[in-house]
Amino acid sequence: MQGLIVTADDFGMSLEINAAVEDGHRNGILSAASLMVAGDAASDAVARARAMPGLGVGLHLVLVDGRPMLPPARLPDLVDGSGRFPGNMTLLGARIFFSARARRQAEAEIRAQFDAFRATGLALDHVNAHHHFHIHPALRDIVIGLAPEYGVRAIRLPREPGLTAGNAIVAPFVASLRRRLDRAGVAHNDWQLGLTGTGAMNATRTRNMLAVLPGGVTEIYFHPASGNDDHRALVDPGVRTLLAERDLQPMTFAAL
Repeated sequence: MQGLIVTADDFGMSLEINAAVEDGHRNGILSAASLMVAGDAASDAVARARAMPGLGVGLHLVLVDGRPMLPPARLPDLVDGSGRFPGNMTLLGARIFFSARARRQAEAEIRAQFDAFRATGLALDHVNAHHHFHIHPALRDIVIGLAPEYGVRAIRLPREPGLTAGNAIVAPFVASLRRRLDRAGVAHNDWQLGLTGTGAMNATRTRNMLAVLPGGVTEIYFHPASGNDDHRALVDPGVRTLLAERDLQPMTFAAL
């Protein structure tokens, strides 16, 4: 069996991203998008999503390199002096791992983002995290623990053939996430493509990936913004033709 999910991350970060997501879905191969509920253009993204019922919209949890949903004063161990989550995942990840207080703040923020998504009225197609931070053991356990309460049916598994398995640091976290998801009965993709070449998923790279998809369900993810390489790849006629030739219809995570 071969299945394909085509996802855009950072939906709601900017109007340029939102416009590219809409074009990629209406005129291209995009089947899912991951929403930043605290993004500068989140309300615009939600309005567009409501007009595209075939787009699977999920929650793109932000706990690094972004703005929180809760007031920064409630997250003193997680945010920097500007009130934003810092970009250094290693330092922030260590703080969350070793500090119970930081973990409580992380859970409160994750709950706030789930609540904000629920308030949109959109069906929750999937959950993932900015920069794949949900592979962090503490964050992984928080998200999986909240899954029944918030109706989480699918979570992204950032497992790229070769790359993930060959990375001695990342591989154990990804393998652990996979085991925990299976144990909890939460659906996930088998493979992911796009980690290699992230932010530069041009049409040629995309066609090459589609030509050698592994067995199972593969998610290919993009970071489209108006007119960039990722956006052009999503609407590229050659990419669409290749999918048609292979009889692959991009699906949502809900289809899992």
